[in-house]
Amino acid sequence: MPEPSKIWDVAVIGAGAAGLMSAITAKRRGAEVILLDGKSKIGAKILMSGGTRCNLTNQNVTEKDFESEHKNALRAVLKAFSSEHAVEFFQNLGIQAVLEEGGKYFPSTHSGRAVLEAFLKEVNRLGISLETSRKVGSLEYQNGRFLICGEDFSYYSRALVLTTGGLSFPATGSDGAGYGMAKHFGHSLVPTTPSLTPLLTEDPDWKSLSGLSLPVSLSLWTDGKKKIAFEGPLLFTHFGFSGPSALNISRHWIRLRNADLFADFLPELSEERLRDKLLLQAGRHPGRRLKNILTEDLPERFVEVFLAKQKIPTALTLNQLKRPDREGLLRRLFHFPLRPSGFKGYEKAEVTAGGIPLSEVDKNTMQSKFQPGLFFAGEILDADGRIGGFNFQWAWSSGALAGRAAADLIRTLDVK
Repeated sequence: MPEPSKIWDVAVIGAGAAGLMSAITAKRRGAEVILLDGKSKIGAKILMSGGTRCNLTNQNVTEKDFESEHKNALRAVLKAFSSEHAVEFFQNLGIQAVLEEGGKYFPSTHSGRAVLEAFLKEVNRLGISLETSRKVGSLEYQNGRFLICGEDFSYYSRALVLTTGGLSFPATGSDGAGYGMAKHFGHSLVPTTPSLTPLLTEDPDWKSLSGLSLPVSLSLWTDGKKKIAFEGPLLFTHFGFSGPSALNISRHWIRLRNADLFADFLPELSEERLRDKLLLQAGRHPGRRLKNILTEDLPERFVEVFLAKQKIPTALTLNQLKRPDREGLLRRLFHFPLRPSGFKGYEKAEVTAGGIPLSEVDKNTMQSKFQPGLFFAGEILDADGRIGGFNFQWAWSSGALAGRAAADLIRTLDVK
């Protein structure tokens, strides 16, 4: 293995969203930066996200949009580099952020590739050394510097930022290697699970609705109490459930395995209002079909499947609908047990839940509380957000903070 010929100020391991932000921020503050990545091509998640459109951030981002065991620290990091800062950052890179429904910001080009190219252009302009196909095998700290080694390469750096991601979408290079590196320096790990991943079903009725999407509210219940709920589109697929509501609730269903998942298929209505509507129509138009009433608020394909699951003929008229059947129908429409059979796992998860505890990191700098000069940013940390640009904002916030603090540390050491 060749002996390192240069000591870098800051080495960033992992050239994803958080790594790119860390490297650029550190370089802009005067540090000599090397950015390493194990893959030959970087930025796969930037290219994939938002249906390749890249949901940059959200207009309103708070710690309430995330899950973590230490939300106070999360709040501090998000405030240090807000979504407004992110929009300005991208504007300076030549990427105009456009606000869309739900507070989501997308690039005006609607292209994740344009975002990645803007990052790479800035990396080149600043003179950051980007080394790809450099999978780090070991890290050591000796004589005030880090020794970074891999197959046929080694580097020295005075500060180190770990932005290796988690376990989601392993094809992009996220293999959890950073967790082992962190443990080497004394860190622990909040148990990890997939998050924002599709749920599976063995129910052929739901599978028959593949391609259909409708607004729902999904909720998890334990011991008769609602634990959490998410409202948004539910997409039926050939394997189960996807769409924002299913993806958002997936990490909670996975981690609360004894919880029951219920669907409210008419979140904009209420059981009382629909009951009143059925009774009113039964009085005015007793011969009208129940199916036709329900399709005023729900897709016809869904209504047909749902009635079949309740063993109610599609030709049933309102004057034929018995009270027990009506009440059972209402109860199920607003509180239907979905009973997923499993989940897709890390290979389809958009982010990893769990990771390095935020309590082990200085919330003002992202520096390790155990190893001076070691910083963390991005998905490797215990912070995962919901759909809507929140996880990218975490990457920008934590990455900017880590890069800034790493460069400032070098300046402090130089003064001494």
